Amino acid sequence: MNEMRLQRFLARAGVASRRASEELITSGRVTVNGQVVRELGTRVDADKDAVAFDGRAVVLEASHVTIMLNKPCGYITTMKDERGRASVAELIPLDEYPALFPIGRLDKDTSGLLLFTDDGELGDKLLHPRHHIGKTYLATIQGMPTQEEIACLRTGIELDGRMTAPAECELLAKGRLSEVRIQIFEGRNRQVRRMFEAIGHPVVKLERVAIGGLSLGELERGTWRQLTADDFAALNI
Repeated sequence: MNEMRLQRFLARAGVASRRASEELITSGRVTVNGQVVRELGTRVDADKDAVAFDGRAVVLEASHVTIMLNKPCGYITTMKDERGRASVAELIPLDEYPALFPIGRLDKDTSGLLLFTDDGELGDKLLHPRHHIGKTYLATIQGMPTQEEIACLRTGIELDGRMTAPAECELLAKGRLSEVRIQIFEGRNRQVRRMFEAIGHPVVKLERVAIGGLSLGELERGTWRQLTADDFAALNI
């Protein structure tokens, strides 16, 4: 028996994240064995029950696909853009794996490591703060930050009325433009850029080089590869 809560089933099937799947259920868009189900406590047997979303059958595949992309600057993190802007969807194998979605996002002007999966449960794990998965960036910033300013990043910066979690921060090179390695454990909108702006040193260039223990390695800009067992071990989830 392969029994689980309905929202977990939908997440594992790549329909949506677990939280978003709960909203789909309560809005009446999901059926089990032909009957609309709105109760979040509903359990289904993936081997026996027929689940559908908006009338389309949802099947739990035997395995999921997760890939890493070395995102170039100039691409927005969305799978579809009504304004016709370049998006990361153009860089990944959607023809082969149409259920892929990005885990988190990088803004248009930030390059580096971006993960995609068809496993909603994995996406939830990587994004939830309780798992304390660090995201490491190399930032080129204007000017030379003082040790006191670096210390502010390490202890926390107030953004939107609340403090950021303590960050790990190392000044690698200083000059008219300085280079800093920073690891954060949250995912607020444009957080790294806003942290450096808060100490008076705007970001000129930003690259995400690692998520947890998983790094870009030799992956070339604009290319992708599937994650291996060693990669998942490096994520430590």
